[in-house]
Amino acid sequence: MDKYFVIDFDSTFISIESLDLLAEVSLKQFPDKDLILEKIKEITSDGMVGKIGFRDSLEKRLKLMDFSKADIEKTVKILRKNITPSILRNKKFFKANKERIYIISGGFEELILPVVEDFGILKDHILANKFLFKNGKAIGFDKKRETSQAQGKAAAVRNLGLK
Repeated sequence: MDKYFVIDFDSTFISIESLDLLAEVSLKQFPDKDLILEKIKEITSDGMVGKIGFRDSLEKRLKLMDFSKADIEKTVKILRKNITPSILRNKKFFKANKERIYIISGGFEELILPVVEDFGILKDHILANKFLFKNGKAIGFDKKRETSQAQGKAAAVRNLGLK
């Protein structure tokens, strides 16, 4: 029987929260950025402890943010420098077992893929949300993705049909 590895991205594969970092990067020029960032972190925390639903948490945080594809690229550069030490130590393992490794996240594919592809992880092995863009600016996210729903990560993994 094959064994599979399903690994969370935020605070597991990387040591930080990717959406919070994207907020920091994209709001740098805003005069009230500290207030907005504090609110985003509060919403993140409320979602993690179940005070608000996950989708509601995503929607509220994204409404407070104003970012572009260029902000995502800047964020990815920082994320690459924040890969968890145990993940870095096992890079050869990841590459050798890429067919059996999945990344699961309530975060976003655009932030995850550029980081994990250096480990050989396949794009179709990333179970995550996806931003929607218009003229290079984020306008929301794909609400059809299971990972945008409450208990969505568990459902996405179940639907892989792994033994």
